[in-house]
Amino acid sequence: MFSWFSFLTYAIVTAVTPGPNNIMSMSNASRKGFHRALPFNLGIWAGFSIVMILCTIFCSMLSALIPKIKMPMLVIGAVYMLYLAWETLRSSDSIKENHSHDGFLSGLFLQFINPKIYIYCIMSMEAYILPFYSGQFLPLFGFAMLLAFIGFVFTLCWSAFGSAFKWLFSKHAKLVNTIMVVLLVYCAASLFFT
Repeated sequence: MFSWFSFLTYAIVTAVTPGPNNIMSMSNASRKGFHRALPFNLGIWAGFSIVMILCTIFCSMLSALIPKIKMPMLVIGAVYMLYLAWETLRSSDSIKENHSHDGFLSGLFLQFINPKIYIYCIMSMEAYILPFYSGQFLPLFGFAMLLAFIGFVFTLCWSAFGSAFKWLFSKHAKLVNTIMVVLLVYCAASLFFT
């Protein structure tokens, strides 16, 4: 019998922990406010949904190939997170408006190089869903959309946190940037220790 409790616990804990989506959402909202950061979050949701569907298809059809794909995805994702950390470290001590990388398309495209969501989907599918729903298109599609929605809800939570504490972040920009760098480096390193 499918264990909703175990599945939802895994999905929620994974979605709420720091990752590129959550950190970038919080950072954007701290600079721009919750409402003006919403296009980025909607881009995350759209990209997240697409990636969840693609991951579900690949998990269903190519489960024997997934272990061979996992390591290159981890390396690419870790390098990207370290790049984000480097760019954050190089940024100025003041938090200012920069609209070049925080719109809908940036949120959407971030999903295709975000290893956390690939691992999130692969683990959810392989450990919880496929043993019960293998070959059943509608339930698999529903689970893919549920995983994307759970991820989106928690990026909104991180965005709300960033917006609520904008005044604090602007007064202590160097400290905030340093914490973001540490979290991104942690996310990159944790990919190889999970």
